Amino acid sequence: MSKSAGCCKRFLHYAFDYETPKTLVIPSLGVGFVFRFTQFLVVMYVVGYVCVVQKAYQDTDTVISTVTTKVKGFAFTNTSDTEPRFWDVADYIIPPQSDHSFFVLTNMVVTPKQVQSHCPELPSPSTTCVDDCNCVEGRSDPRGNGIQTGLCENYSTTARTCEVLSWCPLEIDTKLPEHALLVAAENFTVLIKNSITYPKFNFHRRNILPHVNSSYLKRCEFSRLTDPHCPIFRLKHIVSEAGEDFQDMAVKGGVLGILIDWSCDLDWWAGECLPKYSFRRLDNKHPVNNVAPGYNFRFAKYYKAADGEETRTLIKAYGIRFDVIVFGTAGRFSIVPTIVNLGAALSFLSLVPVVADWFLVTCSRKRDLYSRHKTTHLTEDADSASVSMGTTYGTQ
Repeated sequence: MSKSAGCCKRFLHYAFDYETPKTLVIPSLGVGFVFRFTQFLVVMYVVGYVCVVQKAYQDTDTVISTVTTKVKGFAFTNTSDTEPRFWDVADYIIPPQSDHSFFVLTNMVVTPKQVQSHCPELPSPSTTCVDDCNCVEGRSDPRGNGIQTGLCENYSTTARTCEVLSWCPLEIDTKLPEHALLVAAENFTVLIKNSITYPKFNFHRRNILPHVNSSYLKRCEFSRLTDPHCPIFRLKHIVSEAGEDFQDMAVKGGVLGILIDWSCDLDWWAGECLPKYSFRRLDNKHPVNNVAPGYNFRFAKYYKAADGEETRTLIKAYGIRFDVIVFGTAGRFSIVPTIVNLGAALSFLSLVPVVADWFLVTCSRKRDLYSRHKTTHLTEDADSASVSMGTTYGTQ
């Protein structure tokens, strides 16, 4: 027989020889224990993790939500820097309406009676000057307060700066009160109305539960221990549960998150679907790298005098912004994911014989004997069959 014919025959045997599983019964407690223990681990994974923990038998949907808030509370301030004043919700909630958030004013820097005029710029390396040659007419620095006129003026007895066209007198925001102006803001309350839906399951729910009436809302207040489902929260308690002190945070402001978790199991045996509240600070509060801390913005109130001159009061507002963040996933039994995930998990059972075979031919004392009986090669002669050493795909 030629070499090419031999190669061709070997290729045909490799391509067309038929292999069928063979049962080899091995009376070994060690191998049997490995086989059954591996089966047990696979079954525990399917039942414990896939079914119980992951709930792979359920179809899931993501929550769609809407939120409205209403803050209530009053305050009275009387400090050496400001006139006595009574504050209500129209004064300290800015703006009156916002999507999924609300801002409570706690501190501020007020610059009253500003008019459009010319005045010396605040001293800085880019605004100090010796004479008019150091000032460029029409120059505008985004970090400054106005447009330079080209003149160098006396800012004080010791400093000269470039004159600018701006709202004068200029704001000096370094004079921030050391203690929050509205210390009483910690006792303000907020009513959070949250409606959610899971469209795939046609499921709707509110955080104001069905048994709640108007008389209950007038007297309830959220408490994790005594009243965990009341939708009215005291601001001091929100900040405290986030691990912060309200009076410290009120000086320069910050951002707090009110998290509402609507993760629900909608199967009939799982019980009710209720919101779970948690609170945390969202803005960065690094003890070392504390550049530009807190939360603030500016707004103005405009007036027009009898002679037609427009004036304004500029307010740099510091306060706490509360972001209401709603999230959640709902699940309900469905036959399709049940079959798909259960079938995929049980397919791991096919790996059990592979593990047992590996232990059989690698770790057992009689591994050479077992290896010789793993595979039988049948020679289709009339009265003979030969057995040779080899390996198989698995033991059943």
